[in-house]
Amino acid sequence: MKIRAVCVGAPERLPGRKTKTGIFKHPVNGPVIVDALGLAGDAVLNRKHHGGPDQALLVESGDTLDWWAKELGRPMKPGMLGENLVIDGLDAQAVAVGDRFAAGGVLLEATGPRIPCSVLSQRMEDPRFARRFLQAARPGIYVRVLAPGLLERGQEVRFEPFRGERIGLVDLMRALTEKPLPAERARMLAAPLGERVRRSLGG
Repeated sequence: MKIRAVCVGAPERLPGRKTKTGIFKHPVNGPVIVDALGLAGDAVLNRKHHGGPDQALLVESGDTLDWWAKELGRPMKPGMLGENLVIDGLDAQAVAVGDRFAAGGVLLEATGPRIPCSVLSQRMEDPRFARRFLQAARPGIYVRVLAPGLLERGQEVRFEPFRGERIGLVDLMRALTEKPLPAERARMLAAPLGERVRRSLGG
C-alpha cells in the first residue's frame, strides 16, 4: 500500500450556509506533521461531531475514490470526500476496528467508520449523496494517532490487522444507522472503538 495524497483544508463556506466548514480538503506537497489531534494546518470546525484524538484523521481508499469517479461519471480528486489521507491498495470494506497503518514512524489505528452527513451531500452537490454513501458500504476510516511523525505522498504503508475479534467497519456503519441486536452491540463495544462511536452504540 502507498499514500496517494495527504490533504488539509482551510475554513470555507458552502453555498447557502452562514457557517464555514472544514470539509474542503486539498492535497499538499511535501511532508506534513501529524500528532494526536491530526494534521498540522488542517481546519476542524464542527468539533461536536469531528476531530479529537479518536477522529484525528479521516482515511479513504484510493480504490474508493476511483469507484466513486466511475459511479458519478466525474473526476474524484484527493480530498473530495473531506478525507485527510488517501491510501492506494487499501480495501476499505475489509478494515476492522483496531487495524493499524504504519507509514514511516507514524502509526494509525482505525476507530470507526465515517457516517456521512448533509455537509457531505452539499459538498458533492447531491442532496442524496449521504444516503448513497451509506448504501455503497465503502466506509471512510477514522483513525487515532498512536505514534506521531510525518506523512507525505508516496510513502509506503504497512497494514497491521487487529489481533482480537474483528468488528468490520461495514458492519459497524450498519449498526450505527440501524438498531443492532443486544449480542451484536455487546460484541462491538468490546472493540477499541472511538468514544463518539461508543456513545452512539450506548456504551
